[in-house]
Amino acid sequence: MSSRKRPRRAAPLRIVHIAAELSPYARTGGLGEAVAVLAQFQARAGHEATIIVPFYREIVDRRLDVELVGDSQQVVIAGRRDEVRVYRLKTDGTSPEPRIYFLANQHFFDRDGIYGDARGEFGDNARRFAFFCVAALQVLPSLVDAPAVIHAHDWHAALAPVYLRSWMAGHPYYDQLASVLSVHNAGFQGHFPTQTMSDLGIPWDWYTMHRMEWHGRVNFLKGGMVAADAVSTVSRTHADELRTPGGGFGLDGAFRELGDRFVGITNGIDETIWNPTTDPHIAATYSAEDLGGKAADKAALQGHFGLPVSPRTPVFAMAARMVYQKGIDLIIDSGLTALDAQFVFLGHGEPRYVHALQQLARRAPERVALDTKFSDVLEHRVLAGADVLLMPSLYEPCGLTQMRAQRYGTLPLARRVGGLADTIDDGRSGFLFDDYTVHDFAEGVIRTLRTYSDPSAWTAMQRTAMAKSFSWSHAEQGYERLYRSALERRATSGGPTA
Repeated sequence: MSSRKRPRRAAPLRIVHIAAELSPYARTGGLGEAVAVLAQFQARAGHEATIIVPFYREIVDRRLDVELVGDSQQVVIAGRRDEVRVYRLKTDGTSPEPRIYFLANQHFFDRDGIYGDARGEFGDNARRFAFFCVAALQVLPSLVDAPAVIHAHDWHAALAPVYLRSWMAGHPYYDQLASVLSVHNAGFQGHFPTQTMSDLGIPWDWYTMHRMEWHGRVNFLKGGMVAADAVSTVSRTHADELRTPGGGFGLDGAFRELGDRFVGITNGIDETIWNPTTDPHIAATYSAEDLGGKAADKAALQGHFGLPVSPRTPVFAMAARMVYQKGIDLIIDSGLTALDAQFVFLGHGEPRYVHALQQLARRAPERVALDTKFSDVLEHRVLAGADVLLMPSLYEPCGLTQMRAQRYGTLPLARRVGGLADTIDDGRSGFLFDDYTVHDFAEGVIRTLRTYSDPSAWTAMQRTAMAKSFSWSHAEQGYERLYRSALERRATSGGPTA
């Protein structure tokens, strides 16, 4: 037997995710799913993973099996007192999984909607999410031992690192907490009037161009970036884009100033859920070795959307929020309905885009169909039945749908940005185009159709795409390295100097 010692496994970490969304309980996009699956993989890897989210009305209405944790507490911000109650989601404890806590406050969270309702965004979102951040930190000592890593997500949780390094600096417990801020979508930063500093009790010395001031307004995301021990975004290419004037959403200088505290870690997908060989939601299962079932899924998709069932007519699909970011303008302006192809759109969004797609569907009902009632089950069926996934995004920090599509042998046609560039192999597992123009997009469509007309070449690309791995385990390992570097920075230097 060899006398060589095995390397010692690093001690498990305590990780606390603070997020405004959590799938499947309350979500508007990919943020809630990313938080949920990352925490699940961290728990499976042996870490102590905890998630803290607001107890929104839509979560309460689910009537989950929860239990009250401790007594209610008073959270005081700028002289205003608000109550918080903590509820824990009960689990059967049969497998490693994250602990989930909901923070309840009737005034702030008992509303129709997470960020707003039919009338628009809530006018007190600054105070709502400041309360959430302070409350999460305040109750934390009774939930999690130190040292630990606070992982805040997007602008809604970005004040957690700010309060941690201002109000709570010097406290024996909080000084042992490292903080990481993930920027999932830098297009949303949390901009508020200057007076917000006083309203939220944030020290005025944080209102400088090097901290939270941004063009005469308070910027929550910028403040969180400055205060955090480490900052991440959701793909390597997007991290490079955020450092540029054209891709940084006005914060490119702040991203550059972070230096090696800023990294890109590409998201993943849960490959046990997104698996065409076992998917219970699709008409027929199939594999890379035997693609026969995909024809049945295509026929089922065409039938669901009221399109002619035609095995050799290529089906292009989009499953996304119908918003400016997703490149809907390129699709509408490109005259695709003139092609011998079918186009399926799944999702809701800005009325102007929904209306435009509805008009296309009325003019060419045999070629275009739209379903605004998005559901997870229908997304599975779209990805299984389509031939091509459309993602001509103006920007895409990471994207998850293109990974899922490749798992199902549905080849993405996407713009070479962010996580799309990192996860699609051009000409091997999908098709990429460069400029955000109708011309470049149309060239990509023509190139895709040319390949589709060669069944052997198309099948080879399908099998290449389906063989790719997009497991969250890669991201989980990347975050573990980032957490350990943040803890080391906190222990040795006291963290960033803001």
